[in-house]
Amino acid sequence: MEQQSNVSLFDLHGKTALITGGALGIGQASARRLAEAGAATMLVDINLEAARATAQDIQARGGRASALYGDVSEVHSIDAIIQTTVETFGSLDILVNNAGIYPFASVLEMTEAAWDQVLAINLKGAFFYAQKAAQQMIKAGRGGRIINISSINGLTPTRFLSHYDASKGGMIALNRTLALELGPHHINVNAIAPGEIITPGTSAASPETLEQAGVTDMNNSDFLQQIPLNRLGMPDDIARVVLFLASEAASYMAGSLLTVDGGYLLT
Repeated sequence: MEQQSNVSLFDLHGKTALITGGALGIGQASARRLAEAGAATMLVDINLEAARATAQDIQARGGRASALYGDVSEVHSIDAIIQTTVETFGSLDILVNNAGIYPFASVLEMTEAAWDQVLAINLKGAFFYAQKAAQQMIKAGRGGRIINISSINGLTPTRFLSHYDASKGGMIALNRTLALELGPHHINVNAIAPGEIITPGTSAASPETLEQAGVTDMNNSDFLQQIPLNRLGMPDDIARVVLFLASEAASYMAGSLLTVDGGYLLT
């Protein structure tokens, strides 16, 4: 096999990425990194205004991007979103399953509606986006990459997030099965487990909510001491790993889970 240069390893020109939850946070940062590497990016989000703003920002930087409204729990809409992506950019080569929600609720007060909503978005939606994307990738005969954004919550529990923990643990298991079945079709499936990342969602959490979860202040020294790198993560910390998994640098990886938590799980 011919050795590729460092530059060509991360060259995504001619590729198209679809990012769910692409308007803000990890999705937004991932879209920017993939676009910088040359990929066209389709941002799918329920916040269409913010998704369009991110797409316009990418375009202003010289990249190719567009935005679509999409609620990932609405499985019936996925085919049309993928078709529009292919019609807009010519292919679908990379899927970043990023969309997710984490409303706080105790085990004793959890409602069926709250449970169903989190699992529908975080796990069911991720599966069917992977399924539909894989069907398109196989049809095109180009192979592809599926990158699942899980969480360290799939590996360790957090109070008042039983539904979220279950969904992210399920995604870790699903990631391995997808990799096993789709690998023969030259589709690499891998996952990332972020730790504490500063996003619009985490920043909007009230002090009362964080205290319920056992986190009095994510920026205080006691909490940061639980993280060996002594800082919270930023969306771009995850986006850089998304870029790695989307690139030829990760061409022999399948079913892997990369923990990106500053070392939090070590303590």
